[in-house]
Amino acid sequence: SLIESSMPPGPFTSLLLDGVVSGVGGVVVFLPQIMILFGFLSILEDCGYMARAAFLMDRVMCRCGLSGKSFIPMLSSLACAVPGILSTRVIENRRDRIVTILVAPLMSCSARLPVYYLLTEAFFPDPWWLAGFVIFLMYLIGFVAAPMVALVLKGWAFKGDQSVFVLEMPVYRMPSVLIVLRRMWDSGISFLYRAGTLILASMVIVWALLYFPNNNPEGESYPEIIQNASEEERQSIHIAWRQQSFLGRIGQLMEPAFSPLGWDWRIGMSVLASFPAREVVVAALNVSFGEEASDQDEVEGRKRLIDTMVAATKPDGSQLFTQATALSLLVFFALCCQCASTLVVIWKETQSWFWSLMTFVYMTGLAYCMAFIVYQISRSLGM
Repeated sequence: SLIESSMPPGPFTSLLLDGVVSGVGGVVVFLPQIMILFGFLSILEDCGYMARAAFLMDRVMCRCGLSGKSFIPMLSSLACAVPGILSTRVIENRRDRIVTILVAPLMSCSARLPVYYLLTEAFFPDPWWLAGFVIFLMYLIGFVAAPMVALVLKGWAFKGDQSVFVLEMPVYRMPSVLIVLRRMWDSGISFLYRAGTLILASMVIVWALLYFPNNNPEGESYPEIIQNASEEERQSIHIAWRQQSFLGRIGQLMEPAFSPLGWDWRIGMSVLASFPAREVVVAALNVSFGEEASDQDEVEGRKRLIDTMVAATKPDGSQLFTQATALSLLVFFALCCQCASTLVVIWKETQSWFWSLMTFVYMTGLAYCMAFIVYQISRSLGM
């Protein structure tokens, strides 16, 4: 509201409102939930349970060709895949280490939580336990997919003898409150750093691709038309503007590839915009479906976005977002590799861009196929 009242309408004001405040703010609002997740993981690590979890999981991991030491990086990847991949340095066997690096990003990291929260709150609100159950299923997908992909990789490209499992057990102890709080603080600062750098840069690009060209076929300025339009007309004008923007044209061009998943060009272009960092999809959806920048707080802004998404329709008048569409999008984000930082760390740890490219290709292909299967099954069940 301060920006709206103190700055004249124009591209720069729109950039601040729709790109920075609405876009980045739509991601930062999830900081408390992410810090809680890091807090629980810090407690498990500081009390000495992580090594025992690796010992208990060794027999299970052996069945997919890995050792119990691979379990710690995979569990760490629930917070973030980057430290999870870095922690594979404790694995002596090179084959096991590379396979663990390739499957660690399949675990649902904290960056996926904003997507999970938004879609489950919007499309699985009742009964009260359903949203939590759907989020649990998204984590379960990673727990199931990672060992299966590891088994395929060990049987195809990384054949060899099983490595010996040797692990030192630390003593149990009460976790230090200061250490846990420090790790939560560090993870929160790291998340805000990503929001202020990679996500901010992505949102500036997304805003520009959605803002320009900002004239209709008759040469009239869309911002001026919206300013003079009635409240009822603004939504349709916004859709027309988004549709003829650069990103809208790209989304429409690729819509045939998105339609088997139940997505239209707006969902598709939001997903495309999120490949540098998956958290961006919430901000991109906010820009794609949000009517205009709001002076409400973040909670009210998220409710407004949810209402807009629920009310969105296809050209034939049918509802765009159904539970089948939401599940398709959730599964895609649970399995897809949409994180430039992860790919860079894979390159640094393996000393080869081949493994980064392989991770991106196989995870994107797996995400697309599973999203397609889930959408078609869900739609046949009437969801």
